[in-house]
Amino acid sequence: MGNAIKSRILLVEDEPAVRQGTEQFLRQRGFTVVTTTSGEEALEKFTQADVIILDIMLPGMSGIETLHQIRQTSDVPVLMLTALHDEPTQVASFDELADDYMSKPFSLVILEKRIRALLRRQQSVKKTLWRHGLASVDFMAYQGFYDDNDAHLKPKEVQLLKLLVDNPNMVWSRQAIIDKLWRDDEVPFDRVIDVYIKNLRKKLHLDCIITVKGVGYRYEAA
Repeated sequence: MGNAIKSRILLVEDEPAVRQGTEQFLRQRGFTVVTTTSGEEALEKFTQADVIILDIMLPGMSGIETLHQIRQTSDVPVLMLTALHDEPTQVASFDELADDYMSKPFSLVILEKRIRALLRRQQSVKKTLWRHGLASVDFMAYQGFYDDNDAHLKPKEVQLLKLLVDNPNMVWSRQAIIDKLWRDDEVPFDRVIDVYIKNLRKKLHLDCIITVKGVGYRYEAA
């Protein structure tokens, strides 16, 4: 895969044979895999995952309880992988906003296909929806919220945030931002950018827009 960034999978499975076999296969297929054997530990590790594979029958906190906790703060794709075949368990999983469900025994090849489908779907969503802590912005609808309250973002504030988010860690000068977001016949005073940045930080309580002194601004990806 060269220097391409590998998708990170969090595998939550307490059965050693299943965990080790699945981890080895996914690593061979080019994924970065982090494993854990309990829901409690999964809650400490899930924030860096691109996809979570979650068993239901875990020691301590169940997979469904773990999923419920994850969904309080994250929409990361979750695939339930379990020996439970019954309809009520499947319904309960989807009620807690699971994205997919596979029953054991399972095909590793099909598991990979489902993971890649979830990643494609998530990438499509990420193009229009953005979350950071309690802040969320729908770039297509030009709406922003903090803690479920309307942040009353202006269109240019949304456009500016999207420009930064789409180019993580890239430093943008004020002039470069103006060149991207304004027409030639409506060029603003360059310090207007500072005002928009200040408003974004205040309205969405953001700490991820970094000032690069003497240069401009960058978005610090989590």
